[in-house]
Amino acid sequence: MKSTPNDPRPPVLIHDPTLRDGHHAVGHQLDAEQLRAYAAAANSARVPVVEVGHGNGLGASSLQIGRALLDDATMLTTVREALTSSKMGVFMAPGWGTSADLTAAVHLGADVVRIAAHCTEADVTERHLATARDLGAEAQSVLLMSHMASPGRLAEQCTLMVKYGAQAVGIMDSAGHYLPGDVIERIHAIASAVDVPVIFHGHNNLGLAVANSLAAVDAGASIIDATARGFGAGAGNTQLEALVAVLDRRGFDTGIGLREILAAADVAADHLMKAPPSIDSIAVAGGLAGVFSGFKRPVLEAARAEGVDAIDLFLALGERQVVAGQEDLIGDVARQLKAATR
Repeated sequence: MKSTPNDPRPPVLIHDPTLRDGHHAVGHQLDAEQLRAYAAAANSARVPVVEVGHGNGLGASSLQIGRALLDDATMLTTVREALTSSKMGVFMAPGWGTSADLTAAVHLGADVVRIAAHCTEADVTERHLATARDLGAEAQSVLLMSHMASPGRLAEQCTLMVKYGAQAVGIMDSAGHYLPGDVIERIHAIASAVDVPVIFHGHNNLGLAVANSLAAVDAGASIIDATARGFGAGAGNTQLEALVAVLDRRGFDTGIGLREILAAADVAADHLMKAPPSIDSIAVAGGLAGVFSGFKRPVLEAARAEGVDAIDLFLALGERQVVAGQEDLIGDVARQLKAATR
């Protein structure tokens, strides 16, 4: 259904983290030519914001969660050169990234800065949001593992981030755990509490990323994250080209060329990934357990090393409410499962 003068539909801004979240799917090993090829294709499709970096964001390359093939400066410089109209975005989680990383990224051309926090820890974003604003970047903030908090608690946390200077706030379904009704409740609560654009970032563990993104738009979100072919952690993200097509059918304007974004998705499939993400048994288990989608690779490795069932390991991690940054616990829990079966 197309919009009419009597039924205006607000524009939906697409934020594309293919070159950041997609890094999870390939062990953070994208090279400069891969980054350049996709950035140029997304730019040609008029994608508003192209986000780049290590899967866990600025400053996150490490032995604990994976060393990236390229350093942050090389990644940002490469993508910046390819973007002539699209803005460049970066993501930073305090504890991995620092104010120095943030400052360097803006000096290298980052236009949009996303500061992330666990869903109940908005206070850690205050200093970094102020830094981003002082540097002249657009400052946004998102809550991770948001299924772990109630709609009201998320709204309170987003209100704090707006107070700290965030120009857009929202939630990430980091585990691909939500059903559409869950999204509607949370986005409506946030949109009712703040006067800035609301963000939704979905993962596809239960096959609902596009549906959840549409639910978010209907509930008041106006910035939606999506990646080409769904390239991202675990079962992948909301599939960008499918989302653009569906939003077009619903009468929402994204400003993205449909033929061009289909071509960009082909570039991603040909140059970035061995195979598109799939909803396998492990992905479903992770979504049901509410475990960070980026844990898929280390969970499989730990389960193989200890000779335990990977689904059991995901469920055990979910019971412990393990979050990103606690990768060291995966091996510990696998060993506990092994001991319990002797």
